[in-house]
Amino acid sequence: MAVHSRHPVSAPPVAPVRETTGHLLLRGWCVFVIAASMAGTSWLMAFGVVAAAAVVVVTGVVSTILWVTLRPRVQWRHLPWFALAYVAWAVASLLWTEWLGATELTLLLLLSTTVQAMFVGAVFTWREIERALASALKWMLALSILFEVWVTFVWRGDILPGFVRPPAGFDEHPITLWSRDNLLNGGRLQGIFGNANPLAYIALLAIIVFVIRIAGGAPRKFLLTLWTALAAFLFWRAASATALLCAVAVVVVLITILLMRTARRPGERTRFYVAYVFVAGLGGAVLWLGRDTIFGLLGRSADLTGRERIWQAVGERIAERPFLGWGYSTPWVPSEPAFDGWIIDHGVSVMQAHNMWLDVALQLGFVGVVLISLALLAFIWRSWFFAVDRPRWDLVADRPYTTLTLLPSLVATILLVQGIAESAPLLNWGWFLIVLLAFKIKQAPLVGRGPSEQRLAMEQGDRLADPVR
Repeated sequence: MAVHSRHPVSAPPVAPVRETTGHLLLRGWCVFVIAASMAGTSWLMAFGVVAAAAVVVVTGVVSTILWVTLRPRVQWRHLPWFALAYVAWAVASLLWTEWLGATELTLLLLLSTTVQAMFVGAVFTWREIERALASALKWMLALSILFEVWVTFVWRGDILPGFVRPPAGFDEHPITLWSRDNLLNGGRLQGIFGNANPLAYIALLAIIVFVIRIAGGAPRKFLLTLWTALAAFLFWRAASATALLCAVAVVVVLITILLMRTARRPGERTRFYVAYVFVAGLGGAVLWLGRDTIFGLLGRSADLTGRERIWQAVGERIAERPFLGWGYSTPWVPSEPAFDGWIIDHGVSVMQAHNMWLDVALQLGFVGVVLISLALLAFIWRSWFFAVDRPRWDLVADRPYTTLTLLPSLVATILLVQGIAESAPLLNWGWFLIVLLAFKIKQAPLVGRGPSEQRLAMEQGDRLADPVR
């Protein structure tokens, strides 16, 4: 006969761990901050310069206030010091800049982006960062496809920035248009960015993040698969040659990392490193020698659509001040007399050198190039071993890998290849991710391990029993 006992063997039932309302609001804010950095020129296209500047200032101030209020645990000796040294050198260029107004304006963007990237890394765990990136990318993809659908079926025609319809007889280059109404005619899509290249890079980044989440066992895989399909569609319709080269490089790096992970004995990775260097060198040689044919097949000129002319003009200016440079300005402010009309492309003043290294040399000289090289080298070095080394904090040496650790290396690959033909890695989401991931790797070199990761996980309601994948 069963007897009721007041002293049951099992623990009494408790409600599952849930995130607090405060943390949900914090997550929403961080997703907005990441999405705002990814939006880039979208703020200018939609609302103008004043509104874009207001977003930079307000988000920076709010994130700083939250950082001071929340006081997350930060190991101050483990900061991305080379990246911060580059920022400090950019600030120092106020002493010799030839375009003071442009330097002050763009430094505001650089400082805001740097602070907010470290803020997100300080208040989020690795898994939270992955989720926040995925959410921000979903917003970018959704807004881009909805914008193109709206232009096609509601606006019905080309659209200029500020929601202005082109006047009759509009004869300016299509580069000035926000959208060219190409959704149904097979042309290149530009999304909310007003440019097909940023859309392609965001779509490629989304594919990487979504696939990593699917492989890592994230919930709602079917929906993630649909988001991946949308990202692939936008990547294809953006038709960016440089983004396609980034995708090829990402695949090569991914295969190399997975091969490295198969190593079982010390020194076994050496053959993979040798093979990787050989393949990279061979691929670079083939790309350079066969650039006419390759870019012809991609529908682009061998000089990357006039970039060689831009590089030559920038190189001549660099030769005049090779050590200190002319002063920080990323991007080039078109209202600045030194940039207005200096290099014209399709009737529009160019706003960047279309090469990250040349842009840094122009603005911050040889010293700036050394500092950005050290910042990227440190980031790539730590990202690589973050991906290829097994998680280990004791004598157990055979723990399974975590798919999330692939993210920094693949992001670094995109930015390095993109930096050959664009200066975008120096601002907006490019610089944001460099600082965020470099900061987080130094603060928490193991996913889910360490004081900050465990404390944040308990406060935020992450599933601590979730196996390392």
